[in-house]
Amino acid sequence: MKPKTIDKSELKTIPRHIAIIMDGNGRWAKERGLPRIAGHREGINSVREITKICGEIGVKYLTLYTFSTENWNRPKTEVKALMTLLLSTIKKEIKELHKNNVKFSTIGDISILPKGTVKGIKEGEKLTFDNSGLNLILALNYGSRQEIISAVNNIVLDIKKGDLESNSIDENIFSSYLDTNNCPDPDLLIRTSGELRISNFLLWQSAYTEMYLTNTYWPSFRENELFTAIFDFQNRERRFGKTSEQLEN
Repeated sequence: MKPKTIDKSELKTIPRHIAIIMDGNGRWAKERGLPRIAGHREGINSVREITKICGEIGVKYLTLYTFSTENWNRPKTEVKALMTLLLSTIKKEIKELHKNNVKFSTIGDISILPKGTVKGIKEGEKLTFDNSGLNLILALNYGSRQEIISAVNNIVLDIKKGDLESNSIDENIFSSYLDTNNCPDPDLLIRTSGELRISNFLLWQSAYTEMYLTNTYWPSFRENELFTAIFDFQNRERRFGKTSEQLEN
């Protein structure tokens, strides 16, 4: 059955921060008799369209799970192709992002990525640093458990140096040690391809995030799929542990 077409005018509540687990590139390609890298290439077209739309409708932060710490376990040929594709995409798209006032940044440990890729990322971040529109954040070599462990280690170091009192640590302090310290927690987390797991992505930050799961593969996820997810989000009641009656008062 063809999904309902959602008009932009139906979107009353726009999430401030949308995070997306972009899944299904390989299966999209396999179903079409294409190599897996073809799915990744088509997935870039989805990234381009979703980024453009998010900027137009007023989303302030868009975080895309681009390459996880576990993705290194994929075949070496695929990983190499992904790194090459990542660099070429950044070089190709960064001027257009800058033109559209998008601020580009990353989370995760990019230091072990290929040198050319790291150079391209840093140049893109520098070029768009002062932009005030959509914040496009790519999670690269990112794993939330590793992020949390790193935060704990840095907190311990600061306590030992006397820069932090152990009894002063609260949620806000802990959050300030995470890679995402410069952006709010996601309001909406979208996962494509029908998988029902969070895959080590923004575990701390997603404590009260609304989740939207779709069977659509990422290369097929475009404007209407995004609007459908946001329409679903705006029709939910976000209670943050409270009751409906408390929210009414």
